[in-house]
Amino acid sequence: MEKPASLTREISPPTHSRKTKPLQKEQENPKDGPPPVAAPSLAAIEAGEARIRDHLAYFSEHLSNVSRSGEKGAPRLSIDDFVKLHQRNQHPRGRHFVIHQHDHPVAGVHYDLRLQFSETSTISFAIPYGLPGNPNSKRQGRLAIETRVHNLWNNLIESASHATGSLLIWDTGEYSILQRQARAVQTDDELSGGSDHAPGPSPSAHQRSKSENQKLFEAFQATHIRLRLHGTRLPRSYTISLRLPPANNTTKAQATPRKRRRKSTFIPSRPMYPATDSDTDEDPGNGTVSPSLPRSRTASATPSAFHGGDDDRQAIEAANASEVEDEDQTTRTNNAYPGATNSIGSIHQRQWFLRLDQVNSGFVRASSGPEKGRWVRGLLNGGRGGPGGDDSKHGELELGGFGTFFVRGAEHERSVVTGRLSKDVFADEGVKGFLGRKMWRPILE
Repeated sequence: MEKPASLTREISPPTHSRKTKPLQKEQENPKDGPPPVAAPSLAAIEAGEARIRDHLAYFSEHLSNVSRSGEKGAPRLSIDDFVKLHQRNQHPRGRHFVIHQHDHPVAGVHYDLRLQFSETSTISFAIPYGLPGNPNSKRQGRLAIETRVHNLWNNLIESASHATGSLLIWDTGEYSILQRQARAVQTDDELSGGSDHAPGPSPSAHQRSKSENQKLFEAFQATHIRLRLHGTRLPRSYTISLRLPPANNTTKAQATPRKRRRKSTFIPSRPMYPATDSDTDEDPGNGTVSPSLPRSRTASATPSAFHGGDDDRQAIEAANASEVEDEDQTTRTNNAYPGATNSIGSIHQRQWFLRLDQVNSGFVRASSGPEKGRWVRGLLNGGRGGPGGDDSKHGELELGGFGTFFVRGAEHERSVVTGRLSKDVFADEGVKGFLGRKMWRPILE
């Protein structure tokens, strides 16, 4: 029996019907183009493994998405003001600053102060215990250790990873550089608080024409910076002094160790830099240079130079350990991360002496009463209240200085931009099981 023609046709592969042709054509030439590429991760951008065109747009959107309501009454910078602040300083005369709280897995908690000195770059100081907030503290001195020169866009970052720990913005704003003032004999009027807090000499017309970052450049070269920070968290007129002791003024960076190891360091019998009044311009220690001391691989200066305790040894190790171990040779040679330019001449791990400038922050020494000899808040505008002597809002005298504050560490300090704690940053970035370095303690005395 002869087979029907319909059974003699091959059935594999099946024939294409006319209905499938338009679909096939559409699949071959999709109208929407290739599938979208996933946005780079925050960690990849921070590490320089991925590049984006608009850092401000990227980070401001990210910070907006992760913002918390925060504590009632806590200082806070809105995202809009955060963006405007950065835009205001995107030029060669910019004067942006940031203080990052960094909870590093090896280094532990420390604070990074970064100051813009050009259109693209910032100098960076690691401050193990954060900025001082008590004018009468028994531990006035702080170490401020130079780290790598960073890109300006690094000032925008809040991030977290197992490798680098958490990073949040403790404060941010703009800075001013005050002139150095010659040491003068204090008068009874100054001691009694009858005059305004003593500013530096009146700037000349030439000095006024300089940009703040040009003044920073010159002060950095002179190894003495009188720095006023106009932030959101820090109080009005908050001023610090940074000095580089002659013994620490090296011209080459310290060698980066291949392996990190902890080793006890020789402790001298007395502090290298005793506390001095903030209204003097002399080097701490009254010109006395301490002899060279043995140096371990991880501790590049004597921890007891300022406070004389084990905490400081760990703090210096922490500041040194926070550097990336696999940096390329160009980064180490130039002391600058890719994209940044070290035109200011920053030298890796030089150790500066930082302290609160009580006088320029608005404090005076009390000459009588129970507070005699202590720093107290002075009166502004000759003791007549607000601007022009009129304080119509409160009818009270206006005080300089500020109430004492303390930097309490990762478990307490919140971002001034997002309101997050360190643990919140870890959670938002999906970092679980982070083990930070313990034994960090705030300076409360």
